[in-house]
Amino acid sequence: MFNIFKKKSKGIEVISCVEGILIPLKDVPDPVFSSGAIGRGVAVKPTAGVIVSPVDGIVKMIFPTNHAIGIEAKDGLEFLIHVGVDTVKLKGEGFKRIATEGSTVKAGESLLEVDFKLLEEKGYPTDTLIILTNDETKADFHEITAYGQNVGGVEKVLFTCEIRKN
Repeated sequence: MFNIFKKKSKGIEVISCVEGILIPLKDVPDPVFSSGAIGRGVAVKPTAGVIVSPVDGIVKMIFPTNHAIGIEAKDGLEFLIHVGVDTVKLKGEGFKRIATEGSTVKAGESLLEVDFKLLEEKGYPTDTLIILTNDETKADFHEITAYGQNVGGVEKVLFTCEIRKN
């Protein structure tokens, strides 16, 4: 009748795609990402070289240079993992693809290996972004983990999100 006993869904729990220090998206040295123009999310200053899936889902797109991956989770929630800033200019150097487009992945499953030392040597910021690309009118986004913390691994949820039920 009033749905007061109905269990509320917490949506999708999103983990870090890489081990490192959690930073706000606004601190990424790229105005397109830091402004939120691509979507809402967080960034990580990586301390390890393996990129994993932040959610259970399907790999919808891997950019030819391997620096960006799109994943679709349940209910049509879409995520972009973007490794570094301007790293498209490396034309794939320093990136090794593990996942394939169309594959189903679990949160924590390896997608890429990245030589972050090489990126730094070549002068590219290594900030790695996890962005919910669904429009804010269609999906809710809730940050959970405080900035400045070490993240990585499936036990620490960075944020949750869910499709709005209008």
